[in-house]
Amino acid sequence: MTNLRRDSDVDVSRYVAGIAARMNERVTDISAILRRGLEDEIPELRGDARTVELLGASVEGNVDTILHALQHDIPVARINAPTAAIEYARRLAQHGVSVKALVRAYRVGHRRMTELVFAELRATDIAPADGVTVVEAITSTLFDYIDWITEQVVAVYETEREQWLESRNSARALRVREVLAGKKPVDIDAATESIRYPLHWHHLALIIWYPDTGASGDELTRLQRFVRELAEAVGTAAAPLFAAADRMSGWAWLPYRSEQSDAVAKVRDFASKRADAPRLAIGIMGQGVPGFRRSHQYALLARSVALTRGDVEPRIMAASDPGLSAAALLGGSAEVAEWVGEVLGELATDDENDARLRETLRVFLHTGSSYKAAAAELDLHFNSVKYRVGRAVARRGRPITDDRLDVELALLICHWYGAAVLRPNTD
Repeated sequence: MTNLRRDSDVDVSRYVAGIAARMNERVTDISAILRRGLEDEIPELRGDARTVELLGASVEGNVDTILHALQHDIPVARINAPTAAIEYARRLAQHGVSVKALVRAYRVGHRRMTELVFAELRATDIAPADGVTVVEAITSTLFDYIDWITEQVVAVYETEREQWLESRNSARALRVREVLAGKKPVDIDAATESIRYPLHWHHLALIIWYPDTGASGDELTRLQRFVRELAEAVGTAAAPLFAAADRMSGWAWLPYRSEQSDAVAKVRDFASKRADAPRLAIGIMGQGVPGFRRSHQYALLARSVALTRGDVEPRIMAASDPGLSAAALLGGSAEVAEWVGEVLGELATDDENDARLRETLRVFLHTGSSYKAAAAELDLHFNSVKYRVGRAVARRGRPITDDRLDVELALLICHWYGAAVLRPNTD
């Protein structure tokens, strides 16, 4: 009987390993299914683009880890939570997402993963008696893994949350967030005294951040120092306001007694000359509490474009840059990219030649279809503009007379989002 049991155990292990190996070949697709399910069922997980990206990395890290554990019979007790899962727990803690949402994410993911395993098992040629044993082995390992990993990420979350609340000048930052939320009336005088910032004045909001790569641990200190030096250089009428958004980014406001038409240009000039400057998204000038909020909202729009583009130039984006806010509202999602491809055809290809043609056509349409005006703006000869416009229309594959507005919007989106909404060059 002992030998028979051992043979059966070998068969079960072989079936489990085979199922895990086949699923591991589709780890990216499986992870995408799980991530979408989590976003649908847990609204709190629908954060900014970077948080959503980290959620995807966390899900894929967990799926890859558990499938390898099943495939190679690795004891769960020896497994550490994937790095991305740890960083995602930290980010949720920094952004105030509840620990309940984090725990529920693992429970929902566990359920969906179990369903996918059962689907794979049904497609496997296996005797019913062995099938029951295989199910027991897999479900037991999945449960143990979720239980063990959840314990690890919750511990990280709680530690991070405690440290974060202690380190971010909590009373001031919390008051700033309350003013931004606008859920209750604001006593401007009391709020001004609480956050030590003149809310009656004119404001220019900024969002500043460092890329996640190469973090040194003192990013918030560096960001605060940058804001102080920036405020001094551009001549604000009082000290700036800085509030940490997370460990790599912050929100800032520059105060002025009156509207400054050149404030954005001065900020851009200062930051562009600093090799060590963080990434920068600039809002629009606003007055009072409504202007305080509105300027911040526009800075968020500018940052959304920057994050979609990735860590590429330009490092500085302003909501007042022509067309940027409109592009931000349209977004750089996969659906938008698909629409851009439908509107522009081959002109939506990510290469230097098509980029020149797109930019020429964009300026030409923006200047009222004037070759002369476009040539002046692009610093090109009249005939060069005419040639490029013709080539752009040819690359598109149809005239632009019937859907000119669609073409202009698609070109605007390409101008700001770049490769994120373009087709890869396969030549």
